[in-house]
Amino acid sequence: MTSSEISPDARKARGAKAAAAATASDPLRWWALAVIALAQLVVLLDGTIVNIALPSAQADLRMGDGSRQWVISAYALALGGLLLLGGFLVDAVGRRRAFVLGLLGFAAASAAGGSASEPAVLFAARAGQGAFAALLAPATLSLVMTTFTDPRERRRAFAVFGTVSGIGSALGLILGGLLTEYLNWRWCMYINVPLALGAALAGMRVLRPGGGGRTVRLDVIGVLLGCSGLTAVVHGFGAAEQHGWSSPGVLGVLAAGGLLVALFAVRQRRVSHPLVPPRIVGDRQRAGALGVAALGHAATFGLLLFLTYYLQAVLGYSAVAAGAAFLPLTVGMTLATRLAGRLAPGTVIVPGLLLAASGVVLLTRLDPGSAYVSQVLPALLPAGFGLGCASMTAMTVATGGVAARDAGRAAALFTTAQQVGGAVGATVLNTVAVGAAGGHLAAHLSAAARVEAAVRQFTVALWAVAGVLLVAALLAAAVLCRPAAANGGVSRIAAAARPEG
Repeated sequence: MTSSEISPDARKARGAKAAAAATASDPLRWWALAVIALAQLVVLLDGTIVNIALPSAQADLRMGDGSRQWVISAYALALGGLLLLGGFLVDAVGRRRAFVLGLLGFAAASAAGGSASEPAVLFAARAGQGAFAALLAPATLSLVMTTFTDPRERRRAFAVFGTVSGIGSALGLILGGLLTEYLNWRWCMYINVPLALGAALAGMRVLRPGGGGRTVRLDVIGVLLGCSGLTAVVHGFGAAEQHGWSSPGVLGVLAAGGLLVALFAVRQRRVSHPLVPPRIVGDRQRAGALGVAALGHAATFGLLLFLTYYLQAVLGYSAVAAGAAFLPLTVGMTLATRLAGRLAPGTVIVPGLLLAASGVVLLTRLDPGSAYVSQVLPALLPAGFGLGCASMTAMTVATGGVAARDAGRAAALFTTAQQVGGAVGATVLNTVAVGAAGGHLAAHLSAAARVEAAVRQFTVALWAVAGVLLVAALLAAAVLCRPAAANGGVSRIAAAARPEG
């Protein structure tokens, strides 16, 4: 039989077998997963360590309540604004090279942040971490996608990746509390340096070179439109807290950002080498998963930010105790990773978001005399499990069914949705919370008045978080629970996430 007589289905079957054989022939693939997971751990440690260290850093560097969220948002802003470029570079220069460069840059930015002597330096260092994470994040996720092409092994690898994400968040909270209490908050930045350098050295030994080697012209205009548009949108939301939502400057920045993003989307359909190929975002189910990722991350950022302050400022927890208090949240997220890909996306994501919203609503009932075991713990478990269900399933859907040549950009698009959603969410929720307290918690207020204002901030912010989760559930129900589209795109992605047999 000649090659021309082979049916398309037979060619697909042969290609799948060849890909599985290539993966199985790599004896270091599980060691590679360990190194990839370590890099993921570095990024996750940084996020949760900073949440715990933030009150101490705020006091040490004399930050105001209105600017404190930029320790989080500067990172998310740079990461979200540069991820599309990062995903392009991963596919252009190669996954292993991007992985190593991202880790080295992340280590350098962490060292700079640890030595910061004023808020502006810390904000800049956090932005530097975000810029290199914009290269590292799509590299890690695309390495998992391309290293494990056998469906069963890929699901196992994603489960490990998700479990490490949950463990990393928990470890960051505990480690952040220990370092803040027994050393100081600066070590929460310095700890990234040896971990990132170790992962970079190990990656050079066990990761296969992949991607790159192709001469692909960078769409400079597209880069400028996309990055500046996302940056303007997030900055506009941040400026609204200081200048008000009706400020001409704020409205102008937001309008400019929206226009730039719209022009970027139009350009992607017209250039020969787009940063985000339309073939990646053209599927309805993938687009829905990206929307869920953005809204879910906004809710998660808000929950972590305000619960951290509530535990320490209202309930009087030490940094270590506050870190330990978050363990049930991350345990719930870790347990939820086992559901990702085993059921239809809508049947996991929608109940998960509703469960998370119910946990957040329970947290709004806290007061200065609340007990952890009877009032905080019962809310954190469902919130963590529900958020984990939504996040991991959305990741599986958003990155499923993508060709190897687009792995970096698909991973970047998913992480962009998360980070921009998180940055905007943290900024908007902080604005809502500060406004609910009638302004900043001024130093001249009595202790009782400050506690009362903090409780008001916390309660209003968490009702807003619950609302965001409900909107995400409605989106998932409308998009992910519908029957497959006629073009079969939805069914292919869903099938790629489910176990055989």
